Amino acid sequence: MPDLPKLVAFDLDDTLAPSKSRVPESMAQVLRRLLDRTQVCVISGGNIGQFQAQVIDALEAAGGTDDELDRLHLMPTCGTRYHRHAGGAWHEVYAQDLSADEKAEAERALTEQAKRLGLWESKTWGPIIEDRGSQITFSALGQQAPVEAKQAWDPTGERKDGLRRAVQAVLPDLEVRAGGTTSIDITRRGIDKAYGIRQLAEQTGIGLDEMLFFGDKLHEDGNDYPVRALGVESVEVTGWPDTEQRLRHLLGL
Repeated sequence: MPDLPKLVAFDLDDTLAPSKSRVPESMAQVLRRLLDRTQVCVISGGNIGQFQAQVIDALEAAGGTDDELDRLHLMPTCGTRYHRHAGGAWHEVYAQDLSADEKAEAERALTEQAKRLGLWESKTWGPIIEDRGSQITFSALGQQAPVEAKQAWDPTGERKDGLRRAVQAVLPDLEVRAGGTTSIDITRRGIDKAYGIRQLAEQTGIGLDEMLFFGDKLHEDGNDYPVRALGVESVEVTGWPDTEQRLRHLLGL
């Protein structure tokens, strides 16, 4: 069998699953094979509820065992929260939340700037702004918007980037980053996926040079790029089917 890194980490949306969707059955089975042989981390801007619906439920439906889940590291909101499985249950290891004032400032800036730029939509699928504890997330069409609608809303990314720049200008003490297809994430300064991966290395004792990361946005402006810039060996994928194919090759399947 091929040697594997001590830990393989993944972005979630468009890397392990379609955006805001459950990990497909075939991918879940490949992840189980990976978990049988090494530590696995999923890191994303989503909250733990999304991780439950997209990752945990999929693995459990695919027959995931407690031993496999014990080797899974979940890092919602870019690693400002960290969850591990032990004793048959999931436990929060830590959470680093924004203050009430920081949350209020972020929500106000998002609302004002989106309306000023004509990006506050009347037809949405769920709330536009979500408090994720350690992160405030703006989703132009709501969290449950269908993939096709999100792709059509901003095919070039210009609308999202314009809003990101406008919000960052009025929130100099916070970090404003592009998230998913139509989303913007606001955290404390210095919070990105590189921050989460550094936290993971500290928690596990696994070196950055012993990890492998898969992401779909590893270009310089992408939200996966900070992991590559950190020096972690990284693989850019074009979607979850590409990830699955690469994992099968990695595992010798």
